[in-house]
Amino acid sequence: MDDPRLELFDISRLQARYGDVVTRRAWSELDDLFAPAAPVTVDTRTGQVIEMAGGAAVGAFIEKAIERFEHFEFAVLNAVADLDPSGDAATGRVYIWEIRQDRGTGRWTNAFGVYEDRYVKLRERWVFGQRAYRSLVRTAPDLEVFGFPP
Repeated sequence: MDDPRLELFDISRLQARYGDVVTRRAWSELDDLFAPAAPVTVDTRTGQVIEMAGGAAVGAFIEKAIERFEHFEFAVLNAVADLDPSGDAATGRVYIWEIRQDRGTGRWTNAFGVYEDRYVKLRERWVFGQRAYRSLVRTAPDLEVFGFPP
C-alpha cells in the first residue's frame, strides 16, 4: 500500500471531482469516476429507491432530474474516508448541499443529502465502486425532487 495519507487525499479529490462534474453538467466525465457497472442507489425518501449502474446511468439520471434548474450547484459539505487494510478499497461518507434555481419560476431551493460510498482502486486510481444516496432534508417541500413529489 502507498502512503495512506496520499491514498486518502486521492479519494478526497475523487469526491470533489464528482461535485465539480455535476455542477458543470459534464455528464460524459462521470464514466471515469465509476467502476464499470458500479451499483448506485438513490433514496429520495418517497418510498421508492432508484437503482442504476455505472457513471453513464448516473449522468443520465441526474441530467433529467436537474434539467429544470437554471442554476444548480453541488457542494460537498463534509467528507470522510477510511482505507481497508488491503489498501485497494475504502469506505466513506459525503454530506452534500444542492443549491438550485428553478428556470420557470426563478425560485431558489436547497437540498441536503448524504452518500455512503465504497471506493476501489482500478488501474492505480480511485473510483466509486458503489454509491448509496439518501436525501436528508430540503426546502420548498411543495417542489418535486428527482421527478418525485415530496
